[in-house]
Amino acid sequence: MTVDPAVLDELDRLRGRLHELSGSVLATTDGLVVAHDAHGIEPDSIAALAAAHLALARRFAHAVSHGDLRESVVECDRGYITSYTAGPNALLTLVTTGDANLAMVHLEARRCVRRLVRILKLENKPLVRPEIPQQAGPPSPLARRTPMATLSTNARRRQAAG
Repeated sequence: MTVDPAVLDELDRLRGRLHELSGSVLATTDGLVVAHDAHGIEPDSIAALAAAHLALARRFAHAVSHGDLRESVVECDRGYITSYTAGPNALLTLVTTGDANLAMVHLEARRCVRRLVRILKLENKPLVRPEIPQQAGPPSPLARRTPMATLSTNARRRQAAG
């Protein structure tokens, strides 16, 4: 997969603004890496774990009726892992050291996400989905399928002919 250089430039600028940043991973919400600036951190693992964490955090937000999830913070003994939704299909995850100013991390990450969303929208054309024809009137019952081995010989002949 070819990564838009503007995405990589944005992640590089984020590292320049946040000196406590150990790594950043931009991934799809199903855990595939889009781009990363991660040195010493496995981006594929971070992307997969962040997607799983996102799904759980979204359910948590829904369970308490707090609306759509925007970001999540995991505080560890030696640092933070913060994830930010970047549109409906992407997720930016940052790994920072323990001496990071979390308010500054949020500020810079949110700015970065807004720019990434604009870049990704320019890069991706809107999906055109084929129209599903709507049936007029009441729905017809689902067809019942019977395994061929259970049909009588005459029924198999009629089915093959018809």
